[in-house]
Amino acid sequence: MRLAGRLEHIEPFYVMECAKAAEAIARSPECDPARGGERMIFLNIGEPDFGAAPLVREAAAACLRAGRTAYTQATGVPALREAIAAWYGQRFGLAVDPARIVVTAGASAALQLVCLALFEAGDEVLMPDPCYPCNRHFVAATGASARLLRADAAARFQLDAAAVGAAWNAHTRGVLLATPSNPTGTSIAPAEMAAIAELVRARGGVTIVDEIYLGLGFDAAYGASALALGEDIVSVNSFSKYFGMTGWRLGWLVLPPALVEPVERLAQNLYICPSTIAQEAALACFEPESIAEYERRRAELKRRRDYIVPALEALGLPVPVAPDGAFYAWADCSRHDPSSWNFCLDMTRRAHVVLTPGRDFGPALAERFLRLSFASSMEHLHEAVARLGRELG
Repeated sequence: MRLAGRLEHIEPFYVMECAKAAEAIARSPECDPARGGERMIFLNIGEPDFGAAPLVREAAAACLRAGRTAYTQATGVPALREAIAAWYGQRFGLAVDPARIVVTAGASAALQLVCLALFEAGDEVLMPDPCYPCNRHFVAATGASARLLRADAAARFQLDAAAVGAAWNAHTRGVLLATPSNPTGTSIAPAEMAAIAELVRARGGVTIVDEIYLGLGFDAAYGASALALGEDIVSVNSFSKYFGMTGWRLGWLVLPPALVEPVERLAQNLYICPSTIAQEAALACFEPESIAEYERRRAELKRRRDYIVPALEALGLPVPVAPDGAFYAWADCSRHDPSSWNFCLDMTRRAHVVLTPGRDFGPALAERFLRLSFASSMEHLHEAVARLGRELG
């Protein structure tokens, strides 16, 4: 069978490859507590351990009982688009027209729709290295090229306007940024984001900002949405992270008005609509009781961040830039092993702690850095640090 040539530009998702290897070890007798083994601790996957809020689960059950399972509009249930718009007003002080919001089958579908609407073969999109791998693969799937620009600790592992300006050429179509970022948990300072957006605008490009972790910010200095910079900004968001609905596969876009109809047309043909049940359930995310729960969770993640970053430093795994959002620590393991891939596999086997090597996130820092997800309980984090300390001396 002949495969499409575009697959040559799509690398494996190494996070999941590592997870498969870890799961195999976790099923062995050495990880079976009943046989005196040590249960595997997974700090590799970006999934909050809280799950959907109670009101969300209740709303889903009510939707099923009432039989509200028919297709919706491709752009999403109008009431949900209005609720999202209201949330921007309450949380960020922004007036967003619900007509600019398109509800999608997760942030992944949102990025795919935007990339298909905007990019084609020969285009180039600037992205930071490190960055979330699937984002650049969405670009590659359209035939365009994701051009990774090295971003070091001095730049908070993010692009700045100077780097974007220096790299821009005749093929550049725009930038795809993420703030806070996966894998680093760092954000772009508002002034720098404004400078990037202005530069891209002046050159006729598009600024796409992945804001799926924006609700999980710990520092008010980085808490603004890029949507404040103008209606030409494309924002990608999700119900998975702040709202804890990972398996429900529901996200949204805020689009420039002229882009709504093209994206809707693509969505109609590719997905028909997002999950009706997930949309009905998501309406309960914006109830005061749910928001209060999410804010408690955000405070808990900050508490975990405040524990794990100095703990990693003490283990000889320094975190050059403390994460100001999300639930990731981007740690340098070169003091122990020149290969983060080997280090992570070694810790999986010896400490029974699963970490993510940097290979997924771009070549510039892949060998030195690993990603730890502190989306697990404090109990698990304490135990993981103790085990790593045991093995690292």
